[in-house]
Amino acid sequence: MTRRLAMSAQQLLDPVDLANASPRRIGTLVAHEGIMLEVSGFPQPLGSNVRIKSADNDYVYGEVVGFRGHRSLVLPFDMNKPLVTGAPVEPHGASSMVAVGKTLLGRIMDAQGNPLDGRPAIKSQFQWPLAGRKVNPLRRGRVTNPLNMGVRAINGLLTVGEGQRVAIIAGSGVGKSVLMGQMIAGTECDVIVVGLIGERSREVSDFVETKLPPEVRKKSVVVAVPADHPPLLRLRAAMRATAIAEAFRAEGKKVLLLIDSLTRVAHAQREIGLTLGEPPTMKGYPPSVFALIPSLCERAGIDRLTGGSITALYTVLADGGDIDDPVVDSARAIVDGHIILSRQLAEQGVYPAIDVARSLSRTMVDSVDPEHAAAAARFRQLWSVYEENRDLMLMGAYVAGADPVLDTAITRHADQIAFVSQPAKAQVDFQNSRQALIEGYSA
Repeated sequence: MTRRLAMSAQQLLDPVDLANASPRRIGTLVAHEGIMLEVSGFPQPLGSNVRIKSADNDYVYGEVVGFRGHRSLVLPFDMNKPLVTGAPVEPHGASSMVAVGKTLLGRIMDAQGNPLDGRPAIKSQFQWPLAGRKVNPLRRGRVTNPLNMGVRAINGLLTVGEGQRVAIIAGSGVGKSVLMGQMIAGTECDVIVVGLIGERSREVSDFVETKLPPEVRKKSVVVAVPADHPPLLRLRAAMRATAIAEAFRAEGKKVLLLIDSLTRVAHAQREIGLTLGEPPTMKGYPPSVFALIPSLCERAGIDRLTGGSITALYTVLADGGDIDDPVVDSARAIVDGHIILSRQLAEQGVYPAIDVARSLSRTMVDSVDPEHAAAAARFRQLWSVYEENRDLMLMGAYVAGADPVLDTAITRHADQIAFVSQPAKAQVDFQNSRQALIEGYSA
């Protein structure tokens, strides 16, 4: 009997290599405040994954996000598990790399790369840093090639170039996500990466079923984290979507990256920053929020070395319709163009409700020919003059003939509304958009 036990023990211990073994450091959960956990005796680096044994003998996973004295601060990925003081906390690998590559095409996943589409686990031999790789600024290419977005008003008046970063800014319920879906259907690209961050769970399934038809879905990757998930997962989802897009760009692919919405990412960082003790600034946003937005947006663009590009679209929710909101202002300052949707136009039944006067494409002058640029400038002039004098006309204080430009703007206003309007499922290519604009508004 003793001999048999000794043989069994030898078979179990033979595969164990003790020569290169090192102590495994186990921490102890000592405090839980709000959404933050404090762990003692656990000097792991920032970004390390951990697992904590819960009261029901299951595990709660999380990430080291900061330090307080000699204690590590951990944000859990699941807030619903029962935790007790003194629970053991173990290292669980690094969280700085994500799986990338062709095996992700056609898949829907969460912030940790777990499949949401009911198919087998996603496996890939290729990995990319979650926070991206630092790139020499001179490696970024100029935006000079116009990209067909399938929307006449955008193609003609706010031309988006390959590698451009654009913010779609609007209040709630004005049509940001719908416009984004229309642009997905019309854009010519090799790969589409979609990050659905902080949305309603219903909207995730609705977006996949209605905005990603089978021919588009097979070249798409979707990372989805609904609003009821912890802030760390919402933040990591945006970073994972961007990392996946970067990896495809490194292969020379033309990538369309969509993040819906950048405001939800900022809200997630606000929750984390305030929990870590950062001082609140404008509207309660800590300084880390205004550092996060540029670090995320600057990862898009053209790579001169590989020839690949990331054209990025970020929806930005203007809380209360305030387009001077700190997040809106910060996003608008770093991107290469912004499309502002007007609630007033939406209420009049104009779709897409693009406010032409307040929207801008900074790279359009480099992407279109002089004739196209002149026609777009003329259109914007007439639109702006009409909007500036709207109240004057409604009061009946304007006399026809007093201002020839305003007279033309009044005459052409219905035509301008017709040019901007387009059914949600209709597609208008770049050449037709350009031709219609030049025929109607060339000097």
